[in-house]
Amino acid sequence: MTENGTHKVVVIDDHPLLRRGVRELLDLEPSIEVVGEAGTREDALALVRRVEPDLTILDLNMKGSSGIEILSTLKEEDPSRRIVILTVSDSGKDLTACIQAGADGYFLKDMEPEQFLECILQTLEGYLIVDQSMMAYLTASLRAKASGRPPERPSLTGRESDVLGLIAEGCTNKMIARELNISDGTVKGHVKHLLKKLGFKSRVEAAVWATQNGMARRQTK
Repeated sequence: MTENGTHKVVVIDDHPLLRRGVRELLDLEPSIEVVGEAGTREDALALVRRVEPDLTILDLNMKGSSGIEILSTLKEEDPSRRIVILTVSDSGKDLTACIQAGADGYFLKDMEPEQFLECILQTLEGYLIVDQSMMAYLTASLRAKASGRPPERPSLTGRESDVLGLIAEGCTNKMIARELNISDGTVKGHVKHLLKKLGFKSRVEAAVWATQNGMARRQTK
């Protein structure tokens, strides 16, 4: 977050007109501050590394580079980075590839502006948001990924188990912090270490695995 408590967001797209449109839309929300834009792979990586935003909005099809490659690079450096894909592609294959690479959301560019803004706010709260028309692809992908994971459970500390259990229930970082009486920053650190320890690139994969292994603290409502 910035010093005034707003969420830092960066927009990465190789079309200047679209970047401006997304920025102007986000500027309507007082809790969001767009702190940078980029139109190339090199500029995108440098920008995210420099400002470490609360959320990165990334185009899937970048000239001279792949959005998935940029996503993978940033997530491999720090799995706790929140990155959503904004694209024209309604391909289940593209969605699956993005989720497996660690995307925290998958939005289609033809969605209504109000819906897009609401999805961004939910993502900032810690939720995985996918365009409703793509949910069937996501469900099938996660089930296949979960069934292919090895059954062994890594050694987790008591606090890590608590955090993972709450992730499996769909809790946001703020909800976890409130439940465990710790700071948001501490939760983010735990999530980052958990993802690395479990070998996942996104919290949704960790949630599915934890549920499959009976690690949810209670049944999700």
